[in-house]
Amino acid sequence: MNDPKPNDPQAPSPARAEREAVIEVRDLVMRFGQQTVLSGLDLSVHRGETLVVMGGSGCGKSTLLRLMIGAIAPTQGRITMLGQDIAKADEATLDGLRRRFGILFQSAALYQSMSIAENVALPMRELTDLPPDLIDIQVKMKLEAVGLREHADKFPAQISGGMKKRAGLARALALDPEIIFYDEPSAGLDPVTSAEIDQLILTLTRKLGVSSVVVTHEMDSAFTIADRMVMLDKGRCLKIAPRDEYERIRRTSADEAATLSEDDRIVRQFIRGDAQGPITDRRTLTSYADDLMGLLAPLPASPSITPTR
Repeated sequence: MNDPKPNDPQAPSPARAEREAVIEVRDLVMRFGQQTVLSGLDLSVHRGETLVVMGGSGCGKSTLLRLMIGAIAPTQGRITMLGQDIAKADEATLDGLRRRFGILFQSAALYQSMSIAENVALPMRELTDLPPDLIDIQVKMKLEAVGLREHADKFPAQISGGMKKRAGLARALALDPEIIFYDEPSAGLDPVTSAEIDQLILTLTRKLGVSSVVVTHEMDSAFTIADRMVMLDKGRCLKIAPRDEYERIRRTSADEAATLSEDDRIVRQFIRGDAQGPITDRRTLTSYADDLMGLLAPLPASPSITPTR
């Protein structure tokens, strides 16, 4: 594998590991009833880096994102953002933290009755004391940063999916955040538009120096934008490492893969998108015939939801 070139803008900085941690997750456990969604998770997000969180459906990516932004409280463990323990913070402290990060939702989550400019202006009007003329200038600057200034007066229904994502990103930037969370930024986009979003994320990260947490299962996007990558599987962290380490595993041949650890073989199958491997093998551990004949655990006799009347 070739080493990153010194002038490669996507290459991780040698001092990355020494950077300040803006988010620290320690011994994180999240349960919903009897189901454990996250189990003993440990990771950090460094200032100015892009951390990509990936994994299959149901692995806990979205739950981790919701925990990081304070939308839900963990069952156990600690999440520290910008020096504040989210789980112990009161509502006023959480409100202060929320003004220091932005979120690009998977669906962009734009208000359909507002123009693109009005959507971007909303956080400034609601959460700051800026005069209207200064807000207008700020909106134009945010829209210019994502290439949408000429579409400011259009409504969400009048623009494409990629433009909606860019408009959502402009709104996420409205309060000049220190951290940006991206929930599947490339989902539902064609390859060209997806690549444009990736380059926009890279450009904004370099120019603004923000820390980015990107939840995605799009591997082309992940390997383009990541400084470090985290692979989740069944609620646990299989691997957290620089992008180059994941690239090394992705390029491992089938013969060499036999020498990898079980976790690395799971990582390899996922990032390569192979049809066969440890992920698919474990789906066939139970016998279909035994299940049909009732030899496995039977379905509950009572409904999962009990009528109240």
